[in-house]
Amino acid sequence: MTELEKMKAGKLYDYADPEVRGAHIRAVELCDEYNETKRTETEKRERILRELFGSLGENALVEKNIRIDYGFNVHAGDNFFVNYDCVFLDCAPITFGNNVFIAPQCGFYAVNHPLEADLRNSGVETGVPITVGDDVWIGGGVKVMPGVTIGSNVVIGGGSVVVKDIPSNSLAVGNPARVVKNIPPKK
Repeated sequence: MTELEKMKAGKLYDYADPEVRGAHIRAVELCDEYNETKRTETEKRERILRELFGSLGENALVEKNIRIDYGFNVHAGDNFFVNYDCVFLDCAPITFGNNVFIAPQCGFYAVNHPLEADLRNSGVETGVPITVGDDVWIGGGVKVMPGVTIGSNVVIGGGSVVVKDIPSNSLAVGNPARVVKNIPPKK
């Protein structure tokens, strides 16, 4: 099994492996190319996003300065909006449903490093998927940690750090984020 196959299988992998580094460099270069485009270059922007993301629904709007580790593990549904300066560390799948709005300076970190120093220093890491449902608004500066599932019809308040699953129909805020209010289900 190659290191890239290990990464895709959710196993410990060597992030300095040439094939893994090549996939990362490809994504970084696509991000750089995207971040240099003008808003009026709609066809070019669309082409880059479709090449970068694993899958992308209709009506996506992604502002600059986007940073993505690999890209092929980021999947988004229709009406996906990403505001300025967002980061997606996608060594595991990061999946967004339909009608997801992400405010500026958010981070989605599907990467995890070993707790044991010797193993961590050997250059291995692993990924744990992040899943975000439909009709979700992620406030400014939110950080979503590995392994988190955010349900549908959820609002995450600005500045929150999401370390545990958030159920559907919820408003969650804080560090760590916790549910503070139920939201009526979508009709």
